[in-house]
Amino acid sequence: MLWYILKLLILLPLIALLAWGCLKLAQKMQERAGAGGGSKSVRIIETTMLSPTLKLAVIEFHGREILVSASRTGLTRLAEAPARARPVDVTIAGETA
Repeated sequence: MLWYILKLLILLPLIALLAWGCLKLAQKMQERAGAGGGSKSVRIIETTMLSPTLKLAVIEFHGREILVSASRTGLTRLAEAPARARPVDVTIAGETA
């Protein structure tokens, strides 16, 4: 019984350390894969759930805002309009206005 508890005290932190290392490695790989692309041309502005299987999303793409519905069967474009101006954050003396 003592041998079992000793193995548990040694192996449990080791397994936790391996899991943490795998998560950190995956995070670094994602950052590296995303860094090579430069600035993104697609940006999700807003999403709204209509039902558990249906979602509305506003996507900005090349100066246009596109309203799409996302369901299990795929995406459907519903409407398109020119992109609205983005609000600009103004920083004055360390405070955001």
